[in-house]
Amino acid sequence: MAGNDPLSDAMAGLDNAESVGHLSFTVEPASNVIGSVLEVLYDRGYVGGFEFVDDGKAGRFEVELKGAINECGVIKPRYSAGADEFERWEKRFLPARDYGTLIVTTSHGVMSHYEAREQGIGGQVIAYVY
Repeated sequence: MAGNDPLSDAMAGLDNAESVGHLSFTVEPASNVIGSVLEVLYDRGYVGGFEFVDDGKAGRFEVELKGAINECGVIKPRYSAGADEFERWEKRFLPARDYGTLIVTTSHGVMSHYEAREQGIGGQVIAYVY
């Protein structure tokens, strides 16, 4: 059965693989948004690394897991948040202040809410991880 939301499937798979202690996980199919989210996870230290593998179709990401993810998931519907409104979404989706990361898509690309707040730009909150 094909999934309707590849980002949601990828985040759920990462969460499941982390919870059972796997050292790697394959995200299929690959997309630019999933790659950008993995880049944020890598920058924030949640995954050890990832690599795109071109299989002649949509491709896939091979992700190296570190065991640093307690929980991750997508946020649906995609809520809009201004640069000064991230506190509200932190309270709703993260367990404590300054613990975890919201992943935001902005006009400047996909980034963590810390970077978006620093740059003073808003966007849509698409995922969370802690």
